[in-house]
Amino acid sequence: MNKIRAHREALKHAWFNMDHSKTPVRKEITVEMDKYPGRKGQGIVKILDEGPGSYSCFTTHQKNPLEYAKDRMKEDKYKEYKLIVNNG
Repeated sequence: MNKIRAHREALKHAWFNMDHSKTPVRKEITVEMDKYPGRKGQGIVKILDEGPGSYSCFTTHQKNPLEYAKDRMKEDKYKEYKLIVNNG
């Protein structure tokens, strides 16, 4: 096993052995608009679900990130998520 793989395994082992019972619940959809002139109106959408029992994070680049985020929030799974928009 190479050094990098061993380090990654050690970090993963440490993470799964930590006490996460007091981790606050965060359910957020974050939109960060691109700053590049050639990508005006585009941006990154990050969907985060964190709590004592789980951690999930999904990131995607979208041409219409606000529309994408609004569509996700209409789904039952994401109705309780908080929308955060960062224009940079």
